Amino acid sequence: MKNNLIIIVVLAIIIIAAVLYLVGYFMRKKNQMKLDDLEKRKEELFDLPVIEEVDDVKKMHMVGQSQNTFREWNQRWTEISTRSFAELESQIFEVENLNETFRFMKAKKAVAEADQTMTEMESEVEIIRNGLKELRESEERNSLEVQKALDVYEEISKLLHDEKSEFGSAYPELQKQIKNIEIEFTQFVTLNTSGDPIEAREVLENAERHTYELDDVMKRIPPLYDELNRTFPDQLKEIEEGYKRLLADHYVFPEKNFEDELRRVQKRVKNSTVDLEKTEVDAVEVANRDTANAIDALYEIMEREINAKKYVMTNQKVVGDYIAHALKNNRQLMIELDHTSQSYTLNHNELGRSRGFQTEIEELIRRYEDFEPKMKEHTVPYSEVQAFFKDCYKILDDIENQQVEIDDSLKELRKGEKAAQEKVDQYDFRLRNIKRHVEKQRLPGLPADYLEFFFVATDRIEELSKALNRIRINMEEIKKLSDLCNEDLELLDKKTNDLVNSAALTEQMMQYANRYRHTHEAIRVAMENSLELFSKEYRYQDALDEIGTALERVEPGAFRRIEDFYFNNLDAI
Repeated sequence: MKNNLIIIVVLAIIIIAAVLYLVGYFMRKKNQMKLDDLEKRKEELFDLPVIEEVDDVKKMHMVGQSQNTFREWNQRWTEISTRSFAELESQIFEVENLNETFRFMKAKKAVAEADQTMTEMESEVEIIRNGLKELRESEERNSLEVQKALDVYEEISKLLHDEKSEFGSAYPELQKQIKNIEIEFTQFVTLNTSGDPIEAREVLENAERHTYELDDVMKRIPPLYDELNRTFPDQLKEIEEGYKRLLADHYVFPEKNFEDELRRVQKRVKNSTVDLEKTEVDAVEVANRDTANAIDALYEIMEREINAKKYVMTNQKVVGDYIAHALKNNRQLMIELDHTSQSYTLNHNELGRSRGFQTEIEELIRRYEDFEPKMKEHTVPYSEVQAFFKDCYKILDDIENQQVEIDDSLKELRKGEKAAQEKVDQYDFRLRNIKRHVEKQRLPGLPADYLEFFFVATDRIEELSKALNRIRINMEEIKKLSDLCNEDLELLDKKTNDLVNSAALTEQMMQYANRYRHTHEAIRVAMENSLELFSKEYRYQDALDEIGTALERVEPGAFRRIEDFYFNNLDAI
């Protein structure tokens, strides 16, 4: 029993030892795997071309803030490549010792610390490389901009040399500015080489700005110089000579300051030439626009008088004839109005208007005759005469249109009288027809209101006839009476038809109702009342309503049937 216990204990020890060995083996192997991974990451980190990237950026000869930024990135890389890498090597060595001496837990902790250091180094290196890349790309862009400015500088230097005549009096100042820019670029190179990046950057920025400003100025100067040297002087010479010729040809200008304005423009051109020598292109551009406008205004003054003379020469006789024509027409119109006013009432101030025309025409004659000697003596501007002639056309056109309107209205008076006379005859004829139509009905009598309206219509026609027979006819009154007569006859026609139809229908209703006379007391009473209204009071519509209502009660629909038959057979009846 004791031997068995010993065996069991020995076996347990062996098993525990085996388990411990296996655990230690696997832990050591796991730590070794992590160490191998760290070694691999370290080698990959060492293999990155950071040193080459630093050297590439260093060769770019940066200045100003870019150089300061580069120094920061370079310092951070130096710290990693020395201190951080040394610390990592020390941590890896410590892990190896701990792992070999079977201190696995401490080795595990040391591996984690080394891994953290490695991760931080990788992140820092990534940041440094990105910063160097951005700095390199930024400097490349800056280099391109600098090169572009240098290219522009070379172009404008060559242009100034090759096209000297295009810049005229501005050439010396431009040459001076070119030289100043050259000095700035040279100063930049000197400062950059001597290691003064901040001042070098400031000088470079000034050189670039001055280059582009000068390029802009040089593009704007040639057209300005061409205007000041050739265009404006040629135009002013042409204006001066043209003005003298026009004066010699007896032109008169309403502008008394023409020559003073010409001198002012010439002086402005000289002042602008001085400003151009100083390359003050903004001021020259503004002044040249004003000069161009002033020159155009001087041209317009001369062209206005030249064109006015052509107009006056062409229209002088035409205007005179037109005035004489209007005067003749107005005299004839006044004679016609005087004659017409003896027979007709003129309601639209025709005589007063024609007298007004006479006054206007006489004023035009006075002004026309006043201009004639002035034109012969060359004491009046042609533009003033032209304006008068145009006013004449406008006034005379308006007068003629109104004269025609008045003349047409006089003709309409005679036509209106003839038409009104014909209407009187038509109204008389219609009235007689209405009277014969009523008489044919052989009615016992006519209602008082109908007779009253008949006589009103008759009196109105008579009034129209008398109005037409007066010595002086008022056609507006005639037209009003004619319209009233027509309305009266229309209404009389309707009243007559209503009267005749009511009487005829009453008779037919009475004949039809007679069949109910002995069987229906209401019919008998209605017939008696209707007969009273018909025969003695001549109230035919009331008589129809009386018998029609009673008949409708006895035989519904009878009234409408008799009425429809009557109106459908009017011709036969």
